[in-house]
Amino acid sequence: MSNIRNILIVEDDPEASRMLAEYLSLEGYTIHRAEDGLSGLEQAYSLQPDLLILDIMLPEMDGLTLLRRLRKRPTPRY
Repeated sequence: MSNIRNILIVEDDPEASRMLAEYLSLEGYTIHRAEDGLSGLEQAYSLQPDLLILDIMLPEMDGLTLLRRLRKRPTPRY
């Protein structure tokens, strides 16, 4: 079984985010969601999820910038 337990979905389309979260929840994962890049970055810092699912085109901060910022941390996980 996988070590992935907590997943953060950063997606600005509410329907896509809801459907993805629903399917993953049914598989036993704990899901957290953010609707824009800035809140996704804040949640990634605070929650330390095992997996990020990022949309590329997001309000506030795009997904690639978000990932670059996370990777600049002293001990990047992603």
